[in-house]
Amino acid sequence: MATLAYPSASTARSPVASGSRLQSIDALRGLVMVIMLLDHVRETWFLYMPVGDPVDARTIMPALFFTRITSTLCAPIFVALTGLSAYLYGQRHSPAETSGFLLSRGAFLVLLELTLVNFSWRAELVPQFVFLQVIWAIGLCMIILAALIHLPARVILLLGIALVAGHNLLDGIVFLPDHPLFEPWAIIHERSQIELAGTVIKFNYPVLPWIGVICLGWSAGGWFSKLTTGERRRILLATGTGMIVGFLILRALNIYGDAPWFVVPGEPVRTVMSFLALTKYPPSLLFLLPTLGIGLILLAAFERANDSRLTHWLSVMGGAPMFFYLFHLYLLRVLYLTARAIWGTNHGDIFGVDSLCWVWVWYLGLIVPLYFPTRWFSNLKKRRKDIWWLKYL
Repeated sequence: MATLAYPSASTARSPVASGSRLQSIDALRGLVMVIMLLDHVRETWFLYMPVGDPVDARTIMPALFFTRITSTLCAPIFVALTGLSAYLYGQRHSPAETSGFLLSRGAFLVLLELTLVNFSWRAELVPQFVFLQVIWAIGLCMIILAALIHLPARVILLLGIALVAGHNLLDGIVFLPDHPLFEPWAIIHERSQIELAGTVIKFNYPVLPWIGVICLGWSAGGWFSKLTTGERRRILLATGTGMIVGFLILRALNIYGDAPWFVVPGEPVRTVMSFLALTKYPPSLLFLLPTLGIGLILLAAFERANDSRLTHWLSVMGGAPMFFYLFHLYLLRVLYLTARAIWGTNHGDIFGVDSLCWVWVWYLGLIVPLYFPTRWFSNLKKRRKDIWWLKYL
């Protein structure tokens, strides 16, 4: 913990260049975006097969279960990288400038969630439903981090640990819709919904544990500004491995951190599925331990393979994350509407493919085509520093 908050002077031998992006961070962000694409393809072509939270290990088909949990890496890693990137931004700017950027960037993300992101899923000018999801959560976390960065580094670290490890203690607090705290609690901790002017607003990403994640990401920034690459890689591996081991022990004990898992007699695969079925909305302690742990290990791997072609390719994708996010959502929407216009609806009032294999075919077929426009925009950002608003994408 002390190393995380205050890297010692003896280890501060090779600071990261203050004006350059870290390819390993962009590569991990790019990998997360590629994985995220799989889940959004599933939600486009396989929506008629509902997936609950946590996933019901007794009823869901295993292939769909493991397709779904693959994407659970995305939100925790992306939020943590947001905090880490904010720290590195702060190494090149004053605290006031950093707070200002976090505040404006966060407000921009909240606006995007309410407008372009929601429109991409339903294409309704006057929506009946508004889903506040990961972009909303990241935006709120950035706004809150704008204030928190003025606290001592150790306080931010301890706050992050307390929120991630302790928020499940609040699970028993539930407010009824007529209670004055119902709406604030829906935003902070309990996944719920409200109705406002005829529109149902669903808070899918209660923000409290995500604030903890972004604080931990910020606190890890010292590893990248103070340590050599070798030292940083060892700490990333050790911390990530420790988080996964901690998850395995705590989950096996079945006493805290998520809904209990169970043994399915005669079906070992479903028993494993139950062990891995973790709550994402909001993310439980047991959900965050392995996902963030895997993220740290992957980041260490990209640090080692910094010159590889795969790392470079993924770093291009991760260099323009918001562009990729919006572009792929609208591309999927156009493809879906085109398919429905050609073949009509075949699962109630929606169109869907009949096999999960086709979800994977669509997914693999879209990765390369999405790379080229993202590369174009990433290069545009590098060339046109005079266009100030490009940094928001």
